[in-house]
Amino acid sequence: MTHALTVAVIQQSAWPDKAQSLAESEKGVRAAAARGAKLVLLQELHATHYFCQYEDPALFELAEPLDGPTGQRLASLARELDIVLVGSIFEKRAAGLYHNTAVVFDGARGRVGQYRKMHIPDDPGFYEKFYFTPGDADEQRNEGFTPIDTSVGRLGVLVCWDQWYPEAARLMALAGAELLLYPTAIGWDPQDDDAEKGRQKEAWTLIQRAHGVANGVPVLVANRVGFEADHSGVGAGIDFWGGSFVCGPQGELLAHAGTEAEQLVVTLDMAKSEHTRRIWPYLRDRRVDAYGDLTRRYRD
Repeated sequence: MTHALTVAVIQQSAWPDKAQSLAESEKGVRAAAARGAKLVLLQELHATHYFCQYEDPALFELAEPLDGPTGQRLASLARELDIVLVGSIFEKRAAGLYHNTAVVFDGARGRVGQYRKMHIPDDPGFYEKFYFTPGDADEQRNEGFTPIDTSVGRLGVLVCWDQWYPEAARLMALAGAELLLYPTAIGWDPQDDDAEKGRQKEAWTLIQRAHGVANGVPVLVANRVGFEADHSGVGAGIDFWGGSFVCGPQGELLAHAGTEAEQLVVTLDMAKSEHTRRIWPYLRDRRVDAYGDLTRRYRD
């Protein structure tokens, strides 16, 4: 891995029209690459609106195979710009089998790996269990919480709801992930008051910064912006809060976006993770002999 690595996070609006959404993604990626970014992260489901606000079988038509039109466009862009590009696809793996999948493209090498979202929410406005099957947990097949090797380093890619689970971040770190990346789609219920909105956003930022601290690695987070209506008419829609950020291995904020579309570009000192782990050696001091109950749902 290079000592200095320039990374970018793309924060954007998205629309039901894939052409419009992907054009916005491409514009952001090109702008970041022009500023020297060699690793670029796009947000969750950036090619469409966040359709999981309601359940509609017709929306499965949005899904594509990994090498479908969206994948081909992202691969071509990564190849042209000679960057590592992390995109997001509503994946059709087989008839009736769909995933929320982050896909990694590495310049001329093309697609070098994918991560299928493991934790799937099912909450008001986030009915993802209707659409997505969790990824397989099979280490021998490099699935589940397995980092992806690229020309810029080993990436621990996780997706949105995964961000609340310290187990997922730790397993990526234990497998050698040098950065944690979280494409995400999260926002406010417009009916919540300002105090509740503030608590939610602060918790979201805090938990992901904590994963950087607990594992001694930088963290990149990409979220979407803009209001997206619930076209079923049941919910009030979601006001996506943006707030994308990059933090260092001590959780220090290096760049933090607002509520509008923008590109964050940061140059990371990758040697800092080694230094941080020497003074805060969490991996050394873990009591692995005492953690067996973590595999249980609850300790009664």
